[in-house]
Amino acid sequence: MTIIIAIDGPAAAGKGTLARRLAAELGFDYLDTGLIYRAVGMTITRDGGDPADAALAEAAALALEPTALNAPDLRGDTAAQAASKVAAIPGVRAALLEFQRRFASHPPGGRGAVLDGRDIGTVVCPAADTKLFVTASAEKRAERRLKELQEKGEKAIYGTVLADMQERDERDRNRSVAPLVPASDAVVLDTSDLDADQAFAAALDIVRPRR
Repeated sequence: MTIIIAIDGPAAAGKGTLARRLAAELGFDYLDTGLIYRAVGMTITRDGGDPADAALAEAAALALEPTALNAPDLRGDTAAQAASKVAAIPGVRAALLEFQRRFASHPPGGRGAVLDGRDIGTVVCPAADTKLFVTASAEKRAERRLKELQEKGEKAIYGTVLADMQERDERDRNRSVAPLVPASDAVVLDTSDLDADQAFAAALDIVRPRR
């Protein structure tokens, strides 16, 4: 049996960086669940199809392989727009839920899997061996996101970034399907006052005794 580590939390709490570092440290496979919808959308777009076509989108989702997440064109705006279209299709969401579960139970390397998202510990892998809920204050997360945007050369205002962060938090916490909440057996890790190395060390202290 493989080991599954589920990492959930709001935007800019540091869960993606933490998940990647944990996977590398433990020799596990990592799944960035935010990329899978982009991968499906771009599979269709590259072939000249319409990502809003339910039949095409469902077929692409059912055929998705982990290697598709390594494509170099998944971070751009085209991929984001395609992802928003396929994500609205129920059949795609159902197929990708199964994709995530299949990856977790049968990771390519065979040793273990680290998945991060918003509902990994509650919906995708409720029986995960270890569950972390990584969070931080909205103000600290807005500071981090502002820095990311500025480093990319994008113009941004702290107040606007904070307001967007708070709006997204509210929407994620109160949605009817898979709301953003810690699993009942998750360990909450607040990174408000931790840098990346400190958060990583704290996460390792949580994960290692549960392996």
